Amino acid sequence: MAVKAVGWARSFPISQGVRAARQWTAAHLASLPWNASAADTVHSVLLCVSELVTNAHRHALGTAHLVLTWDGRCLHVSVADSDPRLPRARTPEGDASATSGRGLGIVTALADSLDVHACHGGKAITACFRPGGGPDPHAGASCIG
Repeated sequence: MAVKAVGWARSFPISQGVRAARQWTAAHLASLPWNASAADTVHSVLLCVSELVTNAHRHALGTAHLVLTWDGRCLHVSVADSDPRLPRARTPEGDASATSGRGLGIVTALADSLDVHACHGGKAITACFRPGGGPDPHAGASCIG
């Protein structure tokens, strides 16, 4: 089975901020065939990019490496950073007055699947989005470290 995919990669240091990552992502999403017909997916992807890049900047205190890959069924949004600590799943009954700590929960709620794994001395978090719906090609592969 042949797989045809298209992808883009870019690093975003803290000095460039999250806005630059969202703008860069939006420009690449505009080139995908489903961009105009799946506005909810586009908005979900952009919000998840914001959350993942923010987490990389905040917890790793360094550059966020963002990779977008479209394989014809899923858009894979992966953010890697240098912090080897894997995120912990938060409990829903956590501190209601907290002003942070909800980013990964937002990504989990919006993405069709999520994977967190250690890599190259740091970690990578990959969220997948299926703009056309259908069965999840990653069923059983999702995990939170």
